[in-house]
Amino acid sequence: MIDLASMVRVAALGDSITAGSPLWDPDPAVRARIGAALDERSQWEWWAARAWGGLELWNCGVYGERAEEIEQRLEACVAGVDALVVQGGINDVAQGRPVEDAAAALRRMVRSGVELGLGVGLADVLPWNNGWPGAEPAIRRLNELVHAIGREEGVPVLPFHATLEDPDRPGRMREEWTDDGDHPSVEGYRRLGELAFRPPAGGRRTPARARPRGEARPDDA
Repeated sequence: MIDLASMVRVAALGDSITAGSPLWDPDPAVRARIGAALDERSQWEWWAARAWGGLELWNCGVYGERAEEIEQRLEACVAGVDALVVQGGINDVAQGRPVEDAAAALRRMVRSGVELGLGVGLADVLPWNNGWPGAEPAIRRLNELVHAIGREEGVPVLPFHATLEDPDRPGRMREEWTDDGDHPSVEGYRRLGELAFRPPAGGRRTPARARPRGEARPDDA
């Protein structure tokens, strides 16, 4: 029997990479549109929960959001959790927004999590096959800023980029690790959950509590 009171609850806050696109989404309405292709294994959280005992991961990913939009959902996402993983920035790159603005939003989210007493981790930005080579300089620059945030704020950076980058084709995911050139495949998500993810150290530990029927919460990964 799983002791829910001893589990560490981790909120995964981000964009479609956190949501599990293209085969999964935490929003039931989006899952209904995905239809027959639906596959819950298309989430790095699904694999991380199985690789790391004692974790409960909450999927707070929303397709298409820029970093500043993700930031607006932080307070709601972290209610009742012990730790936070922040992921985002690729949509800022895709929309031609300054990567410095994306990095500033990511830094604010990291600081907010730390100030709330949570263990915090920060994921860097994946290679983008469909955006290569034009988006490559912006992704590299944003990842430099993400790793600087990790050093300066004292939080680990999860190496999403290196875990899926094809060593023979820098700046792109290996073909079997991407579903559509934008997002990981199920195998890609497996690698992120098993190889790139590490539970954020520290953070508060909260006992499990009963939620009133109808109380909103992110879908369990």
